[in-house]
Amino acid sequence: LDMAFILLPFPQIVCTGAQEEAEEAACSPGFQVKQYHVEYDGGFLKDQPLLQVVFDDCAKNQGVSFEVSHPDFVIDEDLNLVPRRDVMDSGTVIFIHGLSEHADDMAQVDILGASPRSPQILSGILGLEDTVPYRTKRSLLVPPMFVPENQRAPFPRSIGKVRVISSDMKEDHIFRLTGKGADQDPKGVFSINKLTGEVAVSRALDREAIAFYHLQVSTTDMSGKLVEGPVDLDVYVIDQNDNRPIFRESRYSGEVLEGSPTGTTVMTMTAFDADDPNTDNAVLRYIILRQSPEKPSPNMFYIDPERGDIVTVISPSLLDRETLPTTQYELEIVAKDMAGSEVGLTGTATATITITDRNDHAPEFTHSLFQASVDEGSTGVVVNLTVDDRDDPATGAWRAIYSIINGDPNQSFEIHTNPDNNEGMLSVVKPLDYESTMFHTLLIKVENEDPLVPDVNYGPSSTATVYITVQDVNEGPVFFPDPLMVTNLENIPVGSFVAVLNATDPDYLQVQSIRFAVLRDPAGWLSVNPVRGMVNTTATLDRESPHVHNNHYSAVFMATDNGNPPATGTGTLIIKLDDENDNAPYVVPSVTRVCEDAKEVNVAVIGARDKDIHPNTDPFNIELGKQPGLEKTWKISRINNTHSQIMLLHSLKRANYNVPLVLTDSGFPPLTNNTELKVQVCTCKKNRMDCSGADALLTNMLLLILLLPNFIPFSYVCAVLCKYQ
Repeated sequence: LDMAFILLPFPQIVCTGAQEEAEEAACSPGFQVKQYHVEYDGGFLKDQPLLQVVFDDCAKNQGVSFEVSHPDFVIDEDLNLVPRRDVMDSGTVIFIHGLSEHADDMAQVDILGASPRSPQILSGILGLEDTVPYRTKRSLLVPPMFVPENQRAPFPRSIGKVRVISSDMKEDHIFRLTGKGADQDPKGVFSINKLTGEVAVSRALDREAIAFYHLQVSTTDMSGKLVEGPVDLDVYVIDQNDNRPIFRESRYSGEVLEGSPTGTTVMTMTAFDADDPNTDNAVLRYIILRQSPEKPSPNMFYIDPERGDIVTVISPSLLDRETLPTTQYELEIVAKDMAGSEVGLTGTATATITITDRNDHAPEFTHSLFQASVDEGSTGVVVNLTVDDRDDPATGAWRAIYSIINGDPNQSFEIHTNPDNNEGMLSVVKPLDYESTMFHTLLIKVENEDPLVPDVNYGPSSTATVYITVQDVNEGPVFFPDPLMVTNLENIPVGSFVAVLNATDPDYLQVQSIRFAVLRDPAGWLSVNPVRGMVNTTATLDRESPHVHNNHYSAVFMATDNGNPPATGTGTLIIKLDDENDNAPYVVPSVTRVCEDAKEVNVAVIGARDKDIHPNTDPFNIELGKQPGLEKTWKISRINNTHSQIMLLHSLKRANYNVPLVLTDSGFPPLTNNTELKVQVCTCKKNRMDCSGADALLTNMLLLILLLPNFIPFSYVCAVLCKYQ
C-alpha cells in the first residue's frame, strides 16, 4: 500500500513516500521514504528547511552522514533538507545519499514547478526528461534503475523491481536477466529474483570504470521458453565525488617578458577530474594559494578560476627584471572540484614563472678614456675595455659588440669580445712603427647583439676613447735591395771586387753605426769590409762547383747596429757566374769492345763530355793520336757534334789495346785533351763475345745507347748491333 505524508510544519511542502506493501516486523535499514515532493515558489531561502527525511539504519542512526547532489543543500542534524544560501536554480530533482555502518541508501526529492538545472541533476546526467518513462512491452513494466557508486556492504542490495501489469503472468513463469553485467562479462554484477522480479546489485560499483549498464528482462516458462520480452533495462551508476583534481605535472614553467602590459597571459594550467563531467563533482575552479616571493606585491599574478589562465596583474613599470628581488616567482595553484565549493576536493601544483629580459639597458663603458702602450713591431692584445650592462648575461641583450669608429685608417687594430666577461679585447694586427707615428687615438663604440627597445638609445657612455703610445724598440738594420744580385766571370783573381752591401737603420731618430759580417758563405769564397760593406773574393769563383746552382751562388750577410741591446738584420747576395772555357773535354766511355775478326762487329761508338757550358763545349773534334801506323789499324768517323765511331780495320788477336785520342772543344780559345781509349778486342763466336772477363757486348752497347743523344739515327745503332740481336 502506498501512503501519503503531509508535513505540516512547513507550508507549501507536500511529501509523499512509497513504503513497502506492509510493515515488516524487522527493521529495513535506509530511507523509510524513498521519494519526496517540494513545491517551487520562486526559490528557496537560506537556512529555511524544506522537508524532513525519514532515515533509519536500525542502529539509532549513529554516525550517519548524508550527501546531497546539489552543492547548495545539506541535511542538518534534525534530518532537514536546508539551503546553504538563497537558491534560485535548484533544478527539478535532488538526490540524497545516506550512509552509515549499517545502511547505504538513496532518496529522491522532486521539486515541482522548478525549471530544469544545467546537467548537474540526474535527469541531465542520463539525458532523460524530468520524468523517466518506463520501458514496457506488453505485460512487463521495466523502469530505469539508479545505483550510487562506492556503496558499502552488505550485498546484494535491491535497486528496483520489474512488474507485470497484465494477468498473463502465471505461477510457472519466471523472470530472466541477461546482458553485460548479468550473464556476460562482467558477470554477476546484477541479478533478478526469478519469482518477484526484484533486481539487486552484488557489489560496489565504480562509475569511472563503467557508468552505464544495458540489460534485458524477459519472462520464460519453466522449460525456458520465452513468454514476454526481452525488454531493455538501463542501470545508471550515480557519480560520487570520489576523485580529486589532478594536474598532469607537479611543476609547470612559464615565461613573461619584463615590461609586459597588465593582463598578459603567462601560461595555462589545467587539471583533470575523473568524476562525471556533467556534475559539479568534476567542475573545477582554480585559485592562487601562495606567491613566493611576495614582493613587490603578493598579487602580481591572477589565475582565471574557470580556464586556468595565469595573467599578469602588476604594472609594466614594476615588472622590471633589473629591480625585482628575483627573476623567478613560484605560485602554488589549487584546483578544487564541486565548482569551488567548500566541500570540494583539491589538487595542487606549482607554477614557476621566469621574468625574461628585454634589451632595455644600453651597455656603458666603465671609463670614458683608456690608455695603453705597445712596442713597435709587436702584435697582440694591448688593452681590455670594460663595460657595464644591467641586462641578463645569458642573452643577446647583454652580450657586447665592439667597433672602431675612428682613428684607424690603416686598419692596424682589431677589437673582439671576450665571451667570458664581455670585455672588449683591443689588439694590434699590423706592427706599428715608432718612427712613423708615436701615438694613436681610437674611438670605440659598444652595442648589444640584440636591438634596444624603442624607448632606449645608445648614449655618450656607449663610446670611449683609447690612447695608445708606441714604444721605440731598437730595430735591426735593413738591407736594400734584398737580395742583391750581381754578375761576375768565374776564375776572377782572388781579392777581386764583387759588390757593396747597402743597409740602413730604421731607428733614424737615434744615431747608430752599422757593421757588416759574413753569416753564411757555403764555399768560403767571399769577405766583407765591416764598415764599408765592400765584398771581395777570397778564393777562385768556380762555376762548376757543387755550391753553384743554375749558375748562381748565394751568400748571406748580417748587419749589426750598436744599439742597446744591439739589433741585427740579414741580407742575401746572389752572384751569377758567367762561364769561362776552363775545362777540357773527356771521352765517354773510357773502355769499349770490338771483335778480333774484322768481319764481325768491329765498330764502337764513343762520345765527348765537357763541364763547361755553351759555347765552350760542342761541337767536339775527336781524332786519333799522333802515333805512326795508328791510322792503318783504327779509323775514327764523326757521327754528330758530340759522338764519333772507332772502327777496327783488320783482325787483331784478343787483347786490350790503348788507343791514343785527341779531343778538342769549341771554346775560345779551344781546349784540347790528349787521352787514351781502352779497346778490348774479343773473340766473337755464335753471338757470343769472349773478352777474358769483360762484360757482355750487348749490355755495354745498350748502356752506350742510353748515353747517346736522341739525334743519333736508330738505323745506325741497329746496323752496329744487328749481328747480335
